[in-house]
Amino acid sequence: MKVEDILQLPSMPMASPSYPKGPYRFVDREYLIITYQSDAGAIRAALPEPLEPDGSDTVLFEFIRMPDSAGFGDYTESGIVIPARYQGEAVNFTAQMYLDDEPPIAGGREIWGFPKKYAHPRLCVEQDTLTGTLAYAGVQVAVGTMGYKHQHLLYDVDGKKACSSEAILRKMEKTQVNLKLIPHVDGQLAIAQLVAYNLTDIQVQGAWSGPARLHLVPHVNAPVADLPIKGVLGGLHFIANLTLPYGRVLHDYLNPNASKVD
Repeated sequence: MKVEDILQLPSMPMASPSYPKGPYRFVDREYLIITYQSDAGAIRAALPEPLEPDGSDTVLFEFIRMPDSAGFGDYTESGIVIPARYQGEAVNFTAQMYLDDEPPIAGGREIWGFPKKYAHPRLCVEQDTLTGTLAYAGVQVAVGTMGYKHQHLLYDVDGKKACSSEAILRKMEKTQVNLKLIPHVDGQLAIAQLVAYNLTDIQVQGAWSGPARLHLVPHVNAPVADLPIKGVLGGLHFIANLTLPYGRVLHDYLNPNASKVD
């Protein structure tokens, strides 16, 4: 293969790249997000500097069903997101992620620095309950439940669907931050960055709130319980179409004096 052909490849391996070039469009992406109160010290320990806790002492546990993801396929994901601040801006830091599909694991880690690991998450409706589960290495480490469509957050205005609150869109448009760590061939860090991205082209199809519960089990390789539950604040269920674009560097740990890359 010629050099110019090599440089056009979107990813490894050369014979069959793991994922194509982006941006990446998601259709009918379904979320169950359970917000809970946690320990301030545990939150501080889980946030890499220069991120700071936002003072709410809250954590978001997410179960996400993605049946139609351009370039990545059909998969389910689960993980922990921590509301934080970066230079005064409210952001969300992705602390842990678990999913069941190789292309988004490879692409997520290599492009945006998502902390993805292979596991078995599930999101489904069981009778009157929206149920999310996460199993890792044969152990069920998380169970989230929410009353199914108890409170509709969309209503009709002149025959058209409208969001009763801009909170859903604001939540999805909020800057998301990951810690990207990639070693050099000699084992030393080649990339150590805080990476940011913002979802675009968002269309919310439906949104609901309701009572929710969350149970976490300690596990050495899926340490979701390291951010303990002090109290569940509520559940949010919504379905949306969106685009995941490429990101930008907020902070370069290997070159901290470098200007932000846009």
